[in-house]
Amino acid sequence: MSVQGLGSKTRKRCSACLPALMGLLLIASLSFAETILLDEHFASLERWQPLHFPKIARHSTYTVDSCETGPCLLMESNNSASGLVLKQTFNVYEHSQLAWRWKVSNVYRKGDSGSKEGDDYPARLYVMFAYEPDQASLAKKLKYQLAKTVYGQYPPDSTISYIWDNRVTDKPFIVSAYADEARMIPVSAGSSAVNTWREYTVDIVRDYRLAFGRNPPPVASLAVMNDSDNTRESARAWIQFIRLSSRP
Repeated sequence: MSVQGLGSKTRKRCSACLPALMGLLLIASLSFAETILLDEHFASLERWQPLHFPKIARHSTYTVDSCETGPCLLMESNNSASGLVLKQTFNVYEHSQLAWRWKVSNVYRKGDSGSKEGDDYPARLYVMFAYEPDQASLAKKLKYQLAKTVYGQYPPDSTISYIWDNRVTDKPFIVSAYADEARMIPVSAGSSAVNTWREYTVDIVRDYRLAFGRNPPPVASLAVMNDSDNTRESARAWIQFIRLSSRP
């Protein structure tokens, strides 16, 4: 067989293989593409339910408002505290990318993340990790069973919350003054950027490992909050969107 004939046959074989190769490349690109689980723009609050706390009579309010590009969530607090919880749960290892856009009218003058008296924030975005009885110690099982008896359901195993801190800080995370299993990450801080939109994208799993030094429980949900029951001040905050997706 001549070299010329061999080259011709090789070219024909490569041409025949090309569609299959393109198909494999398409499948590979789709498998690595970002998948969006939640793309909330707050046209309504159907996906959310109120969260009220025992012994706190004054509740913050959550309503659909109109912002520059369309609907948004308005969170208003006046010597009050309550939250809004996403009804949907998700696997943080499958959808670890959390993105959102928010702004606040003001921060709290008496706000202090290091004390219970100052533990209020004009905007919080919580990731609440579900308690896993099978993975808990005996002491933790007894503690959570008692809480379920009182409240009718298990509290979260742990939480991380992204906050608009009242004061500028260089801390990567803050342990809550109320609970060791609640860690706060200040993404916005201080008054220099009030009344301006701030946008963020974070990796939930990475941030949990940073805050707790271990892997997070797999199942979680989201919550938002504007509270001022400790400082007895008032503020408004807006969230334009919240998005949950896989790592691209």
